[in-house]
Amino acid sequence: MNLKQVSEIAKAKGIPLKKHSKTQLIHLIQHKEGNFPCVASATQGCCDQSECQWRKDCLSPRSTH
Repeated sequence: MNLKQVSEIAKAKGIPLKKHSKTQLIHLIQHKEGNFPCVASATQGCCDQSECQWRKDCLSPRSTH
């Protein structure tokens, strides 16, 4: 997902956009949804959350900053 798409999701959830990075916005969205804000924290590219909507971004660190 690109930053604009993530920003639209955040806005729809009532999260103030301010000057957050893409990763920060995803963390705020995850928290708002009641999930652990873990995107971009997978060690060595390993993540057991196969159904996570952020999985592609999470396992591709260059796209989350």
